[in-house]
Amino acid sequence: MVKVSGNYLIARTLKEEGVDTLFYLMGGPNFDTIMECQDVGIRTVDFRHEQAAAMAAHAYSRVTGKPSVVMAASGPGTLNLLTGVYTASIDCAPMVILGGASAVHEIGRDTFQEVDQVGIMQPLCKYWHRPTMASRFPEVVSTAYRQAQSGRPGPVYIDCGGDVLYEEVEEESVPTPSRALERTRPVATSGDIERAMALIANAERPLLFAGGGAFFSGAAPELEKFVDVTSIPFYTAPMSRGLVPEDHAVSFQGARSTAMRESDVVLVVGTRMNWMMNYGQRFAPNAKIIQIDINEAELGHNRDVEMGIFGDAKAVMAQLLELAQQRSPDFSGALESPWIVGLREANEKRIAQTAPLLNSDQTPIHPLRLCKEIDEFLDRDAIVSVDGNEILHFGRQSISTYLPGHRLNSGVTGTMGVGLPYGIGAQIAKPDKQVLVLHGDGSMGMNAMEIDTAVRHNLPVVTVISNNEGWTARTPGKRKPGRELGFTEFHRIAEALHGYGEKVEEPTEIKPALDRAFSSGKPAVVNVRVEPTSAGVSRSWGGSRME
Repeated sequence: MVKVSGNYLIARTLKEEGVDTLFYLMGGPNFDTIMECQDVGIRTVDFRHEQAAAMAAHAYSRVTGKPSVVMAASGPGTLNLLTGVYTASIDCAPMVILGGASAVHEIGRDTFQEVDQVGIMQPLCKYWHRPTMASRFPEVVSTAYRQAQSGRPGPVYIDCGGDVLYEEVEEESVPTPSRALERTRPVATSGDIERAMALIANAERPLLFAGGGAFFSGAAPELEKFVDVTSIPFYTAPMSRGLVPEDHAVSFQGARSTAMRESDVVLVVGTRMNWMMNYGQRFAPNAKIIQIDINEAELGHNRDVEMGIFGDAKAVMAQLLELAQQRSPDFSGALESPWIVGLREANEKRIAQTAPLLNSDQTPIHPLRLCKEIDEFLDRDAIVSVDGNEILHFGRQSISTYLPGHRLNSGVTGTMGVGLPYGIGAQIAKPDKQVLVLHGDGSMGMNAMEIDTAVRHNLPVVTVISNNEGWTARTPGKRKPGRELGFTEFHRIAEALHGYGEKVEEPTEIKPALDRAFSSGKPAVVNVRVEPTSAGVSRSWGGSRME
């Protein structure tokens, strides 16, 4: 009989579940878990801080749509994951968290780093477990992996006591976890689909708004085809940009407020009526809402809806698409309807208003000029991670996204410090894509040492810093205690950590600097001096905690 440890059983089960990457920071009692993961062929990526490891894992899920796995040492190591776990939890991103813990058989004796990690993680996680026998690890890990991605996705937590990790059991005696070989998706009734389509087809000013539920269900192809057939204008939650390409004929990013304020029928797919949507009040009071959600309790939350459809976003959108294709004559001429023409004109007006700043030759550089240069430089399938305060809003206005999972930002929580860790997680998820992080200088300072992580793991993430020398924009004549940071030489930090670094002070040098940074093949920092008084216009979409 072959004896194996709990460490091995965790690694084996993760591999069976299809896990290919483990995000972690080394420490006890997890050393052997990490080595076992390496031995079964799972890539392991270690970070300089557990917070960054959790944030990178979140990004990996947001790019791939799959659950990520992150592991930390006991006590403070696991507690350092919390901010990243919180951000993933509010974003409803699937994540399996393995927290090293003090020995289970010594709970209550004030042993080394004893703390109720399960109790602390519970409010943020869909599922949690503290195995007391090594033989339970396959069952618990498999259950956690399933729970992370079932229904509304989210983080799950497993407390890994050191004594249980190192307990040895006979491998043949360990129960095999049970799994569903095939899973169906909840769909709507044909009557509900016909009623929803009638509302959309008869609307004068229809609108589609989609979010994370659409992304994690894999509904992007159905959404894009539905927009193609119906010519319905669309918008997404900030972290879900790219579900439909933003250069589509009915993409009017500059007319968002007008579209939401004036729409009469809104199809809401897989997203919540939270504060970003002013609890549903961003839509006109008399607008008829059709809401599709995998979480039945979300239907009608914060705002009355005309129809609440309990179902999987991909499955229900496939039903709507099939009926829309059958009724395609109903949508002929939609591109020239007064609704579309009006939004197109509002969008063009917005573009004209921002053109002087987008093309400004001023120094210090205006952040919108920086964003424009980035947008023109990047490949169509580049992944962009934006983190900060002012730059977050400028980036929202002026950098487009064309593929699902290719736009990352602070999201619903406004968590700062996510930018570079998100970029690292994205580069791991899609190593063949350009990954650009657009950071404010304040938020960059939070996890700047992860440049070293990118260097050690050969991840050529390029970080562009919109450096306005402080937190938020400087307001002449107004006191802002703690605002001033000075011009931090982040590019020199990159050089010291064996990456590529460059400072830019002229707008004409932005694209050449980007070209040199990407061509270096190294993790790179392009540190751009921008106008300190330039303030983002909107505070309602994906803002930071600094507002």
